[in-house]
Amino acid sequence: MKNVFIGGAWPYANNSMHIGHLAALLPGDVLARFFRMSGKNVIYVSGSDCHGTPITQRAQTLGISPSVIANHYHEEFAKNFSDLGFTYDVYSNTMTEQHKQNVQNILKSINQKGYLFEKTELNDYCPTCKKFVVDREIKGICPVCGSVANGDQCDKCLTALTPQMLKEKTCKICGTKTILKEDTNLYFKLSAFEDVITKYLETNKKAWRPTAINETQKYLNQGLVDRAITRALNWGIELPFEGYSDKRVYVWIDAVLGYLTTCQIACKQKGLNYPDFLTSKDTVSYYVHGKDNIVFHTIILPALLDAIDKKLNKPQMIVSCEYVNLNNDKMSKSKGNLITVNTLLENFDSDSIRYFFILNNPERKDCSFSLEDFVLIHNKHIVGGFGNFANRNLAFLEKKFEGKLPKVDIDDEIKKYVQSTYDEIGKLYEAGELKTACTKLYDYIQFANKYYDTNTPWTYAKTDLDKFNKITSNCLYLMANMANLYSPIIPKGCQKLKDMLGVKSDKWQPVCYDENIVLHDVGVLYQRLKLEDIDMTKGATDTLKV
Repeated sequence: MKNVFIGGAWPYANNSMHIGHLAALLPGDVLARFFRMSGKNVIYVSGSDCHGTPITQRAQTLGISPSVIANHYHEEFAKNFSDLGFTYDVYSNTMTEQHKQNVQNILKSINQKGYLFEKTELNDYCPTCKKFVVDREIKGICPVCGSVANGDQCDKCLTALTPQMLKEKTCKICGTKTILKEDTNLYFKLSAFEDVITKYLETNKKAWRPTAINETQKYLNQGLVDRAITRALNWGIELPFEGYSDKRVYVWIDAVLGYLTTCQIACKQKGLNYPDFLTSKDTVSYYVHGKDNIVFHTIILPALLDAIDKKLNKPQMIVSCEYVNLNNDKMSKSKGNLITVNTLLENFDSDSIRYFFILNNPERKDCSFSLEDFVLIHNKHIVGGFGNFANRNLAFLEKKFEGKLPKVDIDDEIKKYVQSTYDEIGKLYEAGELKTACTKLYDYIQFANKYYDTNTPWTYAKTDLDKFNKITSNCLYLMANMANLYSPIIPKGCQKLKDMLGVKSDKWQPVCYDENIVLHDVGVLYQRLKLEDIDMTKGATDTLKV
């Protein structure tokens, strides 16, 4: 592996991001930081998904342009990611001219190859609104589980739907029962790729999580169905074909092609050859997203890539997450049971947020967020573990030895333990097992604190200076590598600690402190949290001002 492509799912620019989005997307940044430290050519991209029905519906309700809504939340997302320490090489959006031209050129290409076809069929029409209504504008009864569902997906059983599959359909805009009228759309021959996707699944599924395998297999068992790439909207990318001036590119194809758009920009910025990067056998790809986006990355995107150019690497590592519940209850805007990323950032340090959502990431099953758990984890792991090990050593040196560090003198057993930790954590990161990696890192901190407590260096400060220096040197070595090992997850505190110890390296390998450093103004790296001081109303108000 020489090259690593990491694609973070594109959040939908219709409202503020919530903690479920964060839990799904954060693993991408941890992976990007790790692979950069490992010396790989990393391209890490994402962007805001700015087209589609929900944005147009909200724009109609508010009496403003869809672009106002999309631009507002795109800028908010970009700030959220920056505040959280995300290190995207490119964070774009689906409204850029470059993206538009890329999508149009791709559609022309796959049309020439025979993968698009025109189809006239009966579609849902609202006689009251006097227009064709598309999936998100329709509600009805899910044919699989019997729940009320939108025309594109059932949120209850997660079945991907088409409006034709729903029963008892009504227009969500006005409540009128829909009727069927003839309408013409362009379709992508997804069914032509069933054998390709079946083989693709068998080749790659060993590296996927069970839900990703099961969701993909479920769709293959049902048989892949051709999908419309056009919809009756006036907001989105125009079709590069005559006769479709009243239609726009369907958002499902618009957004996933954004990975190619942003990769192209990043390659140019880094001086890398764009086609070579995405076709090379030396490139491994990681796609990071939530459970509801699995099939778009394991069926839709691979099929499109095969249609564009069979040499293009299909997604290899599917880093999918389950859902984040709030106090063991499913989050819902209607119930007000929702925490936004804005609220977290108003209350907590970004390192603490990152640590919590990696340690408690819903990799294989839903997790629950509670303030009590957040405070407990922060105080125990971040303050009591990581911060305490650093402070108890450094503060003592500053107070008793004028901040002077002892000469480097590390035990071989300590060196072996540190190296084995790099090896173990590195393998877990490569496998996308970030939650387990975080747990193992806490084992490292416990080892370091136990070494300190067992060897009691403070008792030798006056009686046996050589022994004090030896023990402290081992502690400082453990500390320097603690900062290096943890830096993909909690980068701010790690960089502060590395600066204090004079650690210049950002490589995924054992590092050492600079014995010529003199400590000044050693303070605590992280402050303890008190539950009563947290105000979850901060940042909770919708930031869109009309």
